[in-house]
This record gives sequence, structure tokens and C-alpha cells, in this order.
Amino acid sequence: MAHKKPTLGQTLKSVRDLQEKSLKAVADGAQISPAYLQKLERGEVAAPSPHVLHRLAEELGVDYLELMRLVGYVVPEATGSSGALAQALSAQDLTEDEARALAAFLKMYRSGQLGGG
Repeated sequence: MAHKKPTLGQTLKSVRDLQEKSLKAVADGAQISPAYLQKLERGEVAAPSPHVLHRLAEELGVDYLELMRLVGYVVPEATGSSGALAQALSAQDLTEDEARALAAFLKMYRSGQLGGG
């Protein structure tokens, strides 16, 4: 039996419930009304704007691109491990020192100075 992909509304509701957040708390954080969030969770809004989805993703700590896919927006697929790396690095802001350290490590890795491969 095929596994049915969850809807945007189901995803928003389940994440909100898991985090034990109220409609009002999430709506306020995403700068939308609780009534609008409730409509989203019930599937009563066909195509919420990308701006709203972005704010909801930020508020709930979920992947923005996945919310976009659930609504039906065309989103480029990440290929290979570089997509996973980009997502991991974008999950939390890097300090300037961390960014420099990663760049230095990558430079050494690419030049073969790390001796792994």
C-alpha cells in the first residue's frame, strides 16, 4: 500500500502539537492571525504565500522548502551530499570565525592535505 504524503495542514498541526504550542503562540510568531493558521491547518487555504510559509517554518523550526513542496510550489531538488551540507549549515547562523574555519578546512581537504582519500 502506498504511503500517503501528509498535507501542509497536517504537518503544521502535528508539529505545533508536538511542540505543545497554541494556535495563538505560533500565529503571533509567524505574524498571522490564529484564524488564518487554523484555516491552514484545516486545509482551507489552497496556496498560502511563500512569505507566510517562511515565517511559519522559522517559528516552528521546520524546513521551509518542504512546506513549499507540500503546497505544490516548484522547488529545486538538492543533489548529492552538498544539499545536505547546505541545509545543515543554514540551520544555524555561523559566526565569522566558524565560517573562516570551515573555509580553511575545505581548502585543505580539496588540496589533499588531510591525507584521507
